[in-house]
Amino acid sequence: MKKQIAALTAGILFGLGLSLAQMIDPARVLGFLNLAGAWDPTLALVMVGALLVNIPATRIILKQPQPLFDGHFHLPKKQGFDWQLLAGAALFGIGWGLAGYCPGPALTSLSFADGAVVVLVISYLIGSAITRWLLTATAASKQPA
Repeated sequence: MKKQIAALTAGILFGLGLSLAQMIDPARVLGFLNLAGAWDPTLALVMVGALLVNIPATRIILKQPQPLFDGHFHLPKKQGFDWQLLAGAALFGIGWGLAGYCPGPALTSLSFADGAVVVLVISYLIGSAITRWLLTATAASKQPA
């Protein structure tokens, strides 16, 4: 139960932060991506602020023997770049640029009950499910019989 309360608290803080910084406004995001026109640096400032908090906090947290609400840290085992990372980053960027939302702000924007955001989130979930299915199928086909 502690783990769920911690996740809920983190999600609420994240959503409030996105809303307060106006990162749930697609015009802000598209303004940031508009390097050739009226560039809006707001998103860059939000990212820098997040990094200023996250980098030292992560260093302190990872020095602990284990997280507060789990038996061990769940860190990525895979390092480096591969085609999946590059293709995923490109698709993510294209979708972000077209929609003006990345997944976090899109979920936060569901509170507006805007039909376009609902379609975006459903599409995001479908795309994630298809990707998981493809990756599982690919991994299964590589297993020796």
